[in-house]
Amino acid sequence: MLRRSRSLWILWVATIVLACFSNAVAQTSYKVQDLGVQQPDNLGMVMGLNNHGWTEIMDQSLDPFSLSLSAHLVQGTVRVSTGELNLELGTLGGTNSSINWNGINDPGEAVGMSETSVPDPTGEDLCGFGTHLTCLPFLWQNGVMSALPTVGGNNGQASAINNRGQIVGYAENGIVDSTCPPGITNNRVDLPVLWHKGKAQTLPTIGSDPDGVAYGINNQGQAVGYSGTCTVANYAVVWENGTATALPDLGDPGAIAYAINSHGQVVGQAVNSDGTPLATLWQNNTVTGLGGLLPGDVATFATSINNRGQVVGSSFNSENSWSHGLIWQNGVMTDLNTLFPASSNLYVISASNINESGQIAGMAVETAGPQAGQIVHAFLATPVDEDQGKSVADVVPTHPKITLPAANVGKQLSPRSAHCSIHDKGSF
Repeated sequence: MLRRSRSLWILWVATIVLACFSNAVAQTSYKVQDLGVQQPDNLGMVMGLNNHGWTEIMDQSLDPFSLSLSAHLVQGTVRVSTGELNLELGTLGGTNSSINWNGINDPGEAVGMSETSVPDPTGEDLCGFGTHLTCLPFLWQNGVMSALPTVGGNNGQASAINNRGQIVGYAENGIVDSTCPPGITNNRVDLPVLWHKGKAQTLPTIGSDPDGVAYGINNQGQAVGYSGTCTVANYAVVWENGTATALPDLGDPGAIAYAINSHGQVVGQAVNSDGTPLATLWQNNTVTGLGGLLPGDVATFATSINNRGQVVGSSFNSENSWSHGLIWQNGVMTDLNTLFPASSNLYVISASNINESGQIAGMAVETAGPQAGQIVHAFLATPVDEDQGKSVADVVPTHPKITLPAANVGKQLSPRSAHCSIHDKGSF
């Protein structure tokens, strides 16, 4: 009886402590560092963040400057920012390079994709800059960029790297993809790939799906991504020990997994039975839509989760514009603009990554000055305890109107001839 009473007392105290912690986390404010954009580019977005606060940033120039869906990607570079220091990663011989999600680890190794100086023999343009140069996955290590092998085709992309140096992404096998509609520029089969110690291992897809992409990998070597066709993601997937497991959907077929933490929690996007694309959490063989849409928004997706279970992602509005950077914690979705100080002069439209100390990175629009609403900056936000006073949301009640090439945020994936590297085949 005493043991039972003691257990109940401990449970009661723990409940109170957790409730207090939950409330404290929900009220966390942030100090925001503007990481800018390298001129003459007009878009900067953090696509990788490690536990030291180092960021891997994608700088791109889009034309026309309106950043509409008709915008054309004309150039791009990748840099690693370590605070005051910016390191340009270079290319594999071509003019441009780019990255996708989760591209830097704690040792400071970075991955992505780069043009070479060799025209693609089949006229593909996987890097998306309109040059039709061969596009290869790369590993940047000790200040040197080196190409990763493909799996029979000409092109590929590395998306994520863990602290053991395992890399995931996708590569072409050279076979024409029969599921691609006529006129698609990038029309070869893409296979999910795991690279380790310079060797490429293809990962299986689900059923008869010809295509797949791996986006995230944890330090245990579990990888996540999707299995599907040239234009559709049929299943969110976890790969472990060379075996693919399809994750459950939210009622409507089609899902993508973007990241996995060390506890095996997976985040991404799935479509519910109402046809709404929602940020999604998979854990313990169950699927949960991270519900809630801010006024005017029609879709959300999640791209990063830390070991504390904090999730970040983004939303889109009815005009297919990036709308808000979001954080989900303790079952609650919060617009990051309500947590960022007004003095930051940045309105967050996407949160791409969160690390173990709760730092968040992504992209934001300037809210004041001559370039207000005309240029997108990379940012890094660090949690702070003190009251920040007014937030960005207090002084900018509606988000700046800016439309990036966001592709279709529903079940359909953007074609592989998309404008922006973050929307290559298999991404939104």
